[in-house]
Amino acid sequence: MSLIKQTDTLLLTLLAFCASGFSQQKPNILFIAIDDLRPELGCYGSAQVKTPHIDKLASEGMLFTRAYCQVPVCGASRASLMTGILPTLERFVSYDTKAEKDAPGAMTLPEAFKNAGYTTLSNGKIFHHKADSQDRSWSKPAWQPGDNMQSHDPETTKRLSERRRGRIFESPDVPDNAYGDGMTAEKTIEDLQRLKQSGKPFFLACGFFKPHLPFYAPKKYWDLYDREMIDIADNRQRPENAPAPLKGSGEFRSYHLADFDENSEDFHRMMRHGYLACTSYVDKLTGDVLAELDRLGLAENTIVVLWGDHGFHLGEHNFWGKHNTMHLATRVPLIVKVPGKRAGTTTSIVETSDLFPTLCALAGLAKPGTVQGRDFTPLLDHPGKPFREAAYSRYMNGDAVITSRFSYTSYNGGKSEMLYDLEKDPDENVNIANKPKYARRRRGDEEAAQRAHDRGQSLTASR
Repeated sequence: MSLIKQTDTLLLTLLAFCASGFSQQKPNILFIAIDDLRPELGCYGSAQVKTPHIDKLASEGMLFTRAYCQVPVCGASRASLMTGILPTLERFVSYDTKAEKDAPGAMTLPEAFKNAGYTTLSNGKIFHHKADSQDRSWSKPAWQPGDNMQSHDPETTKRLSERRRGRIFESPDVPDNAYGDGMTAEKTIEDLQRLKQSGKPFFLACGFFKPHLPFYAPKKYWDLYDREMIDIADNRQRPENAPAPLKGSGEFRSYHLADFDENSEDFHRMMRHGYLACTSYVDKLTGDVLAELDRLGLAENTIVVLWGDHGFHLGEHNFWGKHNTMHLATRVPLIVKVPGKRAGTTTSIVETSDLFPTLCALAGLAKPGTVQGRDFTPLLDHPGKPFREAAYSRYMNGDAVITSRFSYTSYNGGKSEMLYDLEKDPDENVNIANKPKYARRRRGDEEAAQRAHDRGQSLTASR
């Protein structure tokens, strides 16, 4: 064999060895959670919001257009996602939920990675309570920046609500790190730098609080929008035939409304302006974190997940916030970027409970026996493949299923119901549960909701 051929053979052997070693390298996880973020993003077709950084991530990863949370309220939704366990009447109920209390002994998502040798870190809002499941989930105590409702405008706190909270909005001329989310981005960037030096695989969670109320963001993000040009909901009426249990969230009334009439167009424009400003603020911070991931050369072996914990009404039906099972409250943004996987969009239905087993599969980890979600990795290669017939969500006394075309809720075991045809009525303006034409559809969805309810209960019975 000639020297050239020997050299070529040696080089090919070396390249094969390096490729084999790289393929066996454990992937890092960058886990970005954004509170109260509905799919009000450019990549989801929202024309008026400015979110270039998240849109860029979506163009590089898989965008899920039909992802749904299991409980449309912060604490319960996060506890469900972080354990991969479905809610029940007694489990994962309220904003104040703790996973370690409602699902004692169930392994958490970061715990699975920690047990596999990963460094696991939590910055900002991941679990609703930073101490929830802390010792077993994180390599270091979970970090949060302090008061997420801290004000930087003296006018904000001149008058307080009955709950002793300040004005619902402010736009002071302050830097990004004046608010907690800016500090969370900085802390995450510093952690990325340290993790790069360590060379160990990591699961790094970065949780932003905005666009959660109150709508506080630096002035430059409010200045991105002309309030008079902001579109507001054109369906501010209650849904036709809506059952009595359907309610909107009263959370916004815990803040001082600054003498706005909550039913006025001025109030609706101000609230939408605030939500858009806060969304653009968090988009910029997300971009900062992703830019550092790229700069450090970590992006090529890091799975990036960006998710919202539930949806949010922005004046539709005169509702503000979450706290019901309508489509706007349960549908969430979800983007998953996996190195080596194709970019694209999938309309297949997934649940946020599916993230736990999916990340385990991508990292080669075994799925814990308590996890009830399903691994959706096949969608990363075949986005058109069907996955779930329906997603399950529940809030208080309502069990809901969302299929490709319909959204159905059974209240109090079927004593009252909602059914919306998302194809003919995407804004859910007319409840058709009592129309004879849809009786078969309603019965099918009622049975699906019961099966999902029983699936959640089955884990309780087996534990």
